[in-house]
Amino acid sequence: MSNLTSPSEFLLLEFSDIRELQILHFFVFLAVYLTAVTGNLLIIIAVAHDHHLHTPMYFFLVNLALMDLGLVSVTVPKSMANSLLNATSISYPACVAQVLFLFFLDGSDVAILTVMAHDRYVAICKPLHYETMMHRGACIQMAASAWIAGMLYGILNCGGTFAITFCSNVIDQFFCEAPQIIKLSCSDMYLVEVGLIIFSAFLVLGCFVFIIISYMQIFTAVLRIPSIHGQKKALSTCLPHLTVVSLLVLSGLFTYVRPQSHSSSSQNVLFSIIYAVVPPLLNPFIYSMRNKEIKSALLKFFDLGSFSKIMASQAFLQKWG
Repeated sequence: MSNLTSPSEFLLLEFSDIRELQILHFFVFLAVYLTAVTGNLLIIIAVAHDHHLHTPMYFFLVNLALMDLGLVSVTVPKSMANSLLNATSISYPACVAQVLFLFFLDGSDVAILTVMAHDRYVAICKPLHYETMMHRGACIQMAASAWIAGMLYGILNCGGTFAITFCSNVIDQFFCEAPQIIKLSCSDMYLVEVGLIIFSAFLVLGCFVFIIISYMQIFTAVLRIPSIHGQKKALSTCLPHLTVVSLLVLSGLFTYVRPQSHSSSSQNVLFSIIYAVVPPLLNPFIYSMRNKEIKSALLKFFDLGSFSKIMASQAFLQKWG
């Protein structure tokens, strides 16, 4: 097969060649996308609107919601458009952009979840030092570091992915996924990106170990709290975060730590949906389902007039911007 060093476009995997099923896929993904976008926007609105939620924990939650908004917007709209137009192509620059933003947002996601674990550790294990350790400047620096680390992670891996020579332009996935693109290589340059992915896996493992150690110390501190009510209140702020971390790690393991040689195209698509679409969809529900503060903030937001909403949102931006 002839080399395609820089093809003008790639061909993505279609969900079905039956027109009715393509339309069904479009509407299913549309519902999923609108639900994910609405859920994350409501989280952002609730925190920005209610000054009682202008705390480090909710500030980091807003950053997570922004990352999830970006993550679900990278893959789903293009897949919807292809199904609606009965097409499978994606331009080379658009494919590069997908890979870049997927690595960028995934890396930022892991980083901000690690920061959130540190925030909960300080709040529960060192409550007397919380105000001095998690002040406004420190929170902004931590969030900015998460975004910058994600961007560097994305640029590094995207550069490694597209430095290879391609023998084909047919990607066995419904979006531009780096492991599937590497399979198209017909040179040894793909080993560079494989090495980067392995290195990235160790970084993610390090973040996960940090989160586990933080929660071991948190649970130890919680058990020392004399009242059952105090224990429940402390754990209620940790369980949503721990659930989100578990969802991200488990979906990542299902996607990448499994025998690729025995995986069919349908399995690849299923596991990629679990990894790239399900976390941004479920995270808002996980954080708001049993969170009375967010529910109360949303009820107040929809009850109050437009002027007070705008003023509260401006106050949040002035405090954290």
